[in-house]
Amino acid sequence: MGIEEPDIDPAVFLEDVETRIGTIRSAAPFPEARKDVYRLEVDFGEEIRQSAAGLTSYTTDELEGRQVVAVVNLGTVSIAGFESQCLVLGVDDADGDVVHLQPEREVADGTRVY
Repeated sequence: MGIEEPDIDPAVFLEDVETRIGTIRSAAPFPEARKDVYRLEVDFGEEIRQSAAGLTSYTTDELEGRQVVAVVNLGTVSIAGFESQCLVLGVDDADGDVVHLQPEREVADGTRVY
């Protein structure tokens, strides 16, 4: 595996992509979705946004109260009538399960990632 995408201007990335820390306030099964995802409510300090996230290797109890890294300016995507308003970031582990990204220690909800 190599890095395949061409370089971009760092200033453009930081201006265009708004990534923030939020805390998962609720996580619920989402059986209407075609993929295995949860419905999340993520608290970004001054507002709460919804997300459909493939974090189903975790239980809902494990997710609630955890901080996550999310892109908040992608607009909304409708998934089975549910408006997903942010993209919670994650990576696949060796088994193909999604592992969510989180700060090393707790920070204020809404903190911008740079």
